[in-house]
This record gives sequence, structure tokens and C-alpha cells, in this order.
Amino acid sequence: MKVFLPGTAGAAGWPEPGCRCASCRRLPAGRRRPFGMVVDGVARLPFLAPPPGYRAFAGGHGLEGPDGTRVLYVPPGPCPEGVEGRCDLLLIDLLDRPERLGLLRRDGVADRDTLVVAVGLDHRARSEEELARRLCLWGAHVVPDGTTLDTTSPAALPLPQRPAGDGPWRELVLGGSRSGKSAEAETRLAGEPYVTYVATGPGGEGDAEWAARIRVHRERRPAHWATLETTDLAGVVRDAATPLLVDGLGTWLAAVFDEHGAWEGDRTAVWRRCDELVAAWRGAGQRIVAVSDEVGMGVVPATASGRAFRDALGRLNERLAAESEDVALVVAGRVLPLP
Repeated sequence: MKVFLPGTAGAAGWPEPGCRCASCRRLPAGRRRPFGMVVDGVARLPFLAPPPGYRAFAGGHGLEGPDGTRVLYVPPGPCPEGVEGRCDLLLIDLLDRPERLGLLRRDGVADRDTLVVAVGLDHRARSEEELARRLCLWGAHVVPDGTTLDTTSPAALPLPQRPAGDGPWRELVLGGSRSGKSAEAETRLAGEPYVTYVATGPGGEGDAEWAARIRVHRERRPAHWATLETTDLAGVVRDAATPLLVDGLGTWLAAVFDEHGAWEGDRTAVWRRCDELVAAWRGAGQRIVAVSDEVGMGVVPATASGRAFRDALGRLNERLAAESEDVALVVAGRVLPLP
């Protein structure tokens, strides 16, 4: 089955005519045309009346060819219903709720041999470079307008640098308050079929402002992710059976200080817990993304206990960064890789 893509952008193209946003102004006019798809030169979306030898599925979003290969288009919104088994080619709007790719992988619609191509591209991505970065995280491709994809020869496209699901891969995402670090960590795992979100902080009981923060995180989190609330972080990392998102190390360390009464007293137990976490991180058998506060660029805390916490978290960040394949600093929503 050969799939021709005359355009790969959203309905208005990218850049969008007349739009003065930073994303559209970066690209030359007419860079990407609105999405279209032609299969074997005889079938176009929606596949409601396929030609002889072809079979439509998923409400006309999918098409099975005479050779048994299957292509599926996933537009914005809920995933199409009626998808029956694995597809060879998945064309999906990944700028709209990218976690849908993880859900499709979880349901067996896509596997490691499925060619995933992002379409519906538009100014929701601030640049082509940022789009390529995200797709590398998710194990997906971007192709130029006018590309023909051959489902019998997916090797015609190079694999992304790091396909989703390969591990172990330890990633530390640092940032200040409201920097976008948690959203970046969630983005990194959006293409995974199974993720355990490890919540290390208090539940917000008796603190309306903290409870509101937690609610925002929960509403943004994919519904098919599992959630685990614990401070036994070393044990979770050692025993993980799925990729982990740990949010975050600052609230975990504060809880450890509380558990051992270490704000004013002896901190030996805190150092031991940090040693255990670093050892578990070094031996991690699953992909793990952890969020932490960058504490080295703020004001010096006014109290001895505050300075002790800042120093302990700074040292923990440094130790975990040394054991990580990827470390990034997030500033105002922009991601700065730290080599």
C-alpha cells in the first residue's frame, strides 16, 4: 500500500495565512499545506466507499488494502472507534493530546513496527525544531509535503534517534517555580503505553492553594496513567515494572526531612535516604523521568533549616544528574539541554 501525502499541516496550513504569531512568522509562506491523503492513487479520506478489494474501518478513518496492510488516520479529538488490531501506518495529529499515541500503543493499534507519522501540523508547535524534538521523544516521524509512504517498506524512513519504549533511560528535568518543568516531563512520556506517575508530595488537605495545584496536575495527566503516592522513592525505582514520572524530588526531600525530624536535628537519615535513591536510580531497569527544583539561582534562605534543605536538594540534583543520560533545564517553558 502506498500513501501519498500532498499536505501535512492543519486545516489552515502552516504558516497560517495572515497569522502573526511567532511560529507562523518563523516559516516561509506556504511551507506546509493542509493535510490530505491518497492511498494507492484510488482512495481518499474519508474512506466511506472504498474501491473493490479495500476495506474501510474506524468510521472511514482507516483503510485495509488488498495485501492486508492497514493505515489509520487519527484526527484531533477522541481516538476513532472500531479499530480492529494493529495498523502498519498511523497518521496522527500529535499536537492534540499526544498521550493518545501511548493509548493506541497500549491497545495494540500501534507497535514498534508501526510507522507513526505526525500530521495536522500547525502553530501549536512553536517551530519545526521543537516539533522534531517532541517527535523524537515519542518515536514518531515528520515528513515533507508530497511524500509517498510505502507500508511494505517502512525502513525507507530512518528511525527517530530514540524510539519510545527503549530503556533504561534516566532523565532529570530541572526548573524553577512555574517554569513548565512538570509539563515538559509529562510530554516526554506521552508516547508510552504504560506510565506510573509517582506523586511524592502531600495531598493538599487543609491547604486550598496546594490542592488547586494538585488538581491542575491531575486534570492534565493522561487518564490511562497509573498514580502512586509514596515517599519510598528508592523502592519504587528498584521495583518499577513501567516507565516512571516522579514529580517531584523537592517535595520528596521535604517529606524525608519531615519523617526524620531533620529540619533542626540530625540529618544522617536524610543523607542515607538520598544515597539509597541515587543507588536505585543508577540501577534503574525502566525509563524514568524525574522533576526537580533548581535551587541554585534564588535568594539565600533566611533560616538555617532552609539553607540545609536548599543545599541537600542541590547536592541530590547534582548526583542524579551525574547518573542520567539526559538532563534539561526548563525556563519560561523553553527547554535547555544540559550536556
